[in-house]
Amino acid sequence: MNADRLPGPFPDVAHTWSMLQSQLPITPIRNEEDYQQMVRVANTLSDHLSHGNGEDPLADLHAIVTDLIGRWEAHSVTIPKAEPREVLRHLLETHGLKQKDLIGIASPTVVSDILAGRRAISKKVAKALASRFHIDVSAFL
Repeated sequence: MNADRLPGPFPDVAHTWSMLQSQLPITPIRNEEDYQQMVRVANTLSDHLSHGNGEDPLADLHAIVTDLIGRWEAHSVTIPKAEPREVLRHLLETHGLKQKDLIGIASPTVVSDILAGRRAISKKVAKALASRFHIDVSAFL
């Protein structure tokens, strides 16, 4: 659709949206590459928000981006039938995450111990992982 043919203020909106996308690529997630790009955008926004206050104007943008990610994850993540630590390993690899990226859930040492089989996943950590990856907690128990 040609934005110049839209009635009212839409040409201005289309131009503004185009300018925003040139600086911050926000698009529907259609494939793994789009997904990884949106995760990078969400992480960048999250880093910015962690240094600001709760009324940051980018908080709504972060919410929109994380909602897009959540919807993609809910429909595209295949959970292997495997031991909980292998499920965790799979999810880390699939999402391009490192152990340190789960610091709000468990320390990198705990995650390392889980992945190495030296420690089981506690119920508390399982619930947090399930929430983080938008999957059923039973995958980690």
